[in-house]
Amino acid sequence: MLPTPNLDHITSNDYENVYEPAEDTFLFLDALENDIEFLKNDVNPCICLEIGSGTGCVSTFLGQLLGDGSTLLLCTDINPFATAITVKTAIRNSIHLDAITTNLTSGLLPRLYHKVDILCFNPPYVVTSSEDVNSKNFIERAWAGGIYGREVIDRMLPLANDLLSSNGVFYLLVISDNKPDEICERMWRDYKFQFKISASRLAGREKQFILKFWRNQT
Repeated sequence: MLPTPNLDHITSNDYENVYEPAEDTFLFLDALENDIEFLKNDVNPCICLEIGSGTGCVSTFLGQLLGDGSTLLLCTDINPFATAITVKTAIRNSIHLDAITTNLTSGLLPRLYHKVDILCFNPPYVVTSSEDVNSKNFIERAWAGGIYGREVIDRMLPLANDLLSSNGVFYLLVISDNKPDEICERMWRDYKFQFKISASRLAGREKQFILKFWRNQT
């Protein structure tokens, strides 16, 4: 089992502006680690993209799992504090990645159209008012998902179709309130993505899932 990336460079002051890794983060790490042979042998990734990198823990861990440094690791976050910390986390753990301050994938398309082999998104998923989704407070914006916690997730789904390569895989963290069955049905209906629950965990009263999507090859 690969240890969680070293985050001892991040201070309590940093966590006032950047989402601190929690149960959802660690579930994401578990899902990637459980799939590592599939990712190496079947996906054989050239480009990985994480949306909303926060501290950079997930992408740094993915870089450690893949191991040989040949995969391009890209991260985006709307929070400039997060992209700065993401770079520091990678450096602290001897991983090279590029972090871009942007909203979801703005500026990355069409350049990355159907070129991303591993796409990761731990979105703002908490059920809130729609106004909270566009909060000027970066921490609030990191978790506020609007109606059904789906407003940011729903903006990302068509982008996943634009980004994912023919053999690529998309990992998405959701909770029960986000209506994961409905998300899966939409991804199949609109884009013919196959899907499965890659991992799940009960965190307090909140059931968390990692949904895994890939293109139908038939």
